[in-house]
Amino acid sequence: MKAFRPERVRLMHELRATVRLALPLVFAQLAAIGSNVIDALLAGHFSAHVLGAVAVGASIWSLAIVSGIGMMMAVPPWVAQLDGAGRRLEVGAVFRQALWLALGMGVLLWFAVRHAMPLIELMGVTPSLRHDVQAFLLAISWGAPALTCYFALRGLSEGLSLTRPSMYFSLGGLALLVPLGYVLMFGKFGLPPQGAHGCGMATAAVLWIEMMGLGLYVLKHPNYRGLGLLDHFEWPHLRRIAALAHVGLPMAVTLLAEAGLFVATALIISSLGEDVIASHQVAINIASLFFMIPLGLAMAITVRVGNAVGRGDARGVRYAGFCGIGLTLGTQLVSAALMLGLPHFIASLYTHDPKVIALAVQLIMLAGLFQFSDGIQVASNGALRGLKDTRVPMAITLFAYWMIGMPLGWWLTFQRGMGARGMWMGLIAGLSVAAVLLFMRFWRSAWRKRWHRAAVTESALPATLEV
Repeated sequence: MKAFRPERVRLMHELRATVRLALPLVFAQLAAIGSNVIDALLAGHFSAHVLGAVAVGASIWSLAIVSGIGMMMAVPPWVAQLDGAGRRLEVGAVFRQALWLALGMGVLLWFAVRHAMPLIELMGVTPSLRHDVQAFLLAISWGAPALTCYFALRGLSEGLSLTRPSMYFSLGGLALLVPLGYVLMFGKFGLPPQGAHGCGMATAAVLWIEMMGLGLYVLKHPNYRGLGLLDHFEWPHLRRIAALAHVGLPMAVTLLAEAGLFVATALIISSLGEDVIASHQVAINIASLFFMIPLGLAMAITVRVGNAVGRGDARGVRYAGFCGIGLTLGTQLVSAALMLGLPHFIASLYTHDPKVIALAVQLIMLAGLFQFSDGIQVASNGALRGLKDTRVPMAITLFAYWMIGMPLGWWLTFQRGMGARGMWMGLIAGLSVAAVLLFMRFWRSAWRKRWHRAAVTESALPATLEV
């Protein structure tokens, strides 16, 4: 019995460390979702027309968000591996090049969002809404560089296992968005009402304030001293930036594949009638809210696995990955129990329309069924990011979502006459295939590979940032 005690101690230590890292990240992700809720609430009180414009514009902006976040997800594993290898002095070189990458990505997203009219037309947006959708996007596009630089700063902090700043500044931005959005949208203190344009302006302004606030925090707080973050000016180094993009670009594509799947699902379901659209919106809102928990855990798993790789601790990699995945399954059990046990209560919080509630109940129960596969796929992906293994996971998600989930969902919806339930069954299939393949990928990597601290030290690093 005594032989198992060290294993149990290490297991409990790993679980505590993961939870300690993950909790602030979960709150930070919930704050990000909260900003969309605040925009919708303010727009809804302004007018139904503005609410529609903001909803369409936000769906396009969300594609920009996941692209920027995905690219900057390259930063935490690099920093975590350096930190684990005891090479904190070299973090600054990674961070400086990450800022150049963030700035370039931000400018690219600024341009793309401002020229999204072809996508608006392709989505079949009502002509009467297009002017206000464009106004919203033109305003919010100015926040794109701030968004990417903010996530570079977050990546630095989270890679060092300092996750509370992400929570503090995300919640602070959420609190600031309420009064600022109200003033700019409704026109207070002598300002004219701006409607959808004001909503975009408020969000962009909050992004810049968050970025500058976190930047000052990182430069001034003692936890970041000795990293050489801005010791000297450094021009972009294409080889180093390419090494970061080598890790980040597949993650951006992966997130786009998943976000695109849900956007496409919403567009397909929109052809089935207003009650169906409303039911889908209720269920997807609940699923998105609960998804923030495993997503926060996945970010923590990335850091824990990256630290273990940096130490050359193969056993630590397995502990960090499998403990994190097991913890995620525990949270998903709670989510699934709530969705399967209280679907009518949850749906009634959103609407009193009996037709909408009836279908929403069915979709919420389907959402409950895919909680486990969704949790496993996001946690396994987080563990693989800690290994800087991103290209094969990208291929897996593209295959699972777009070659399994979407075709099956379309076939069940239209060929089998199952309506919205068919698309959701397609989602379940795609997420389940992704979960199995990503978990198998991490299992094989964790047991078959060995990490040596010297090897990580030579290959990871900012002097050359070897791929």
